[in-house]
Amino acid sequence: MKVIFIKDVKGQGKKNEIKEVKDGYAINFLIKNGYAIKADQNNVRKLNKKLQTDKLEENLLIKDMEDLKKKIEKETIEFKVKTGSQDKMFGQISIKQIKQELDKLGYEIDKKKIKIENPIMSLGYHEVKIELHKKVIANLKISVRK
Repeated sequence: MKVIFIKDVKGQGKKNEIKEVKDGYAINFLIKNGYAIKADQNNVRKLNKKLQTDKLEENLLIKDMEDLKKKIEKETIEFKVKTGSQDKMFGQISIKQIKQELDKLGYEIDKKKIKIENPIMSLGYHEVKIELHKKVIANLKISVRK
């Protein structure tokens, strides 16, 4: 029997996948527990329509994130820090501090999306990556001065 998976089932199939499985398994487990539905013409047509809609929404989201990326890449966040001898910083610039500055500029970005490759522990200019979407990564410039 062909079924359309509604949820991911480990070792069997992923969501929105059409797969051939044994009749008893499909009826007694997958369909009964809400993991899948029978893959008849009507359900396959609904799935295709849903996949097209999801793809359009995904493309719109990517376009919006591209626009946000352009805005973010024009910005430079400046931090003024105390330094010790030989211009060494006390501590480092954290993701939390970067998020607070982005919030002040009006960008609502989750702190989990901000990626610091090397700790910001020195004066000068640094770049931080912000993962707006899996396919859209912005580079934010950070200036650290004493």
